[in-house]
This record gives sequence, structure tokens and C-alpha cells, in this order.
Amino acid sequence: MGKKLPPQEMKLYRQTDEILHYMWDPIGVAGIAQARDEYHSYLPQVFQLVLKNESKEKIAAYLMGVEEKSMGLSPNRAAALEIAKILLNIKEAIIDGGF
Repeated sequence: MGKKLPPQEMKLYRQTDEILHYMWDPIGVAGIAQARDEYHSYLPQVFQLVLKNESKEKIAAYLMGVEEKSMGLSPNRAAALEIAKILLNIKEAIIDGGF
């Protein structure tokens, strides 16, 4: 991120990072401290999709594209949709709900 985010957006950014690392985790590195930044290159795009309140299908499509094109994995649609749903729920609680 190149600019300073307002507090609520920064909280959402951090939560998005946590969700990608500990819940999405398509390559299984959540338990490895040295791999904490493994998904950081995807974080800004996912954050923008969530912040713009894109559909869970669009967010999931991005995640599946990363899995397939960047990681060489078979995309997991059900898992990607679940992560997208969680991200949108967190966004609603933090940004829309004012937490």
C-alpha cells in the first residue's frame, strides 16, 4: 500500500491479510513463521475488491485465478467462495458497522 489508510480501512487491510494467510492458505504455510508474507503480493488486489464491495463470486474468481495461474494449483471454488464471504462479512462489520 502506497498511501496511509484511514483507521477502519487499515483494520480491514490487516484482517484481510490475516484471513488470506491463516484461512485461505492454498499452499499450507499458515504454521510457518518465515512464510508470514507469502500472500502479501495478492493482498492489495483482494483488499480493493473487498473495499469496493465486489461480489463474492468476483473475489473468489480472483483467488481461484491466483491459485491456478500463479501457484499452479487446481482452484478450489468452494473454499474461495467461503473466503470471499468471510472477507465481505468482515468488511461489513468494520467499515459499514463502524467497528
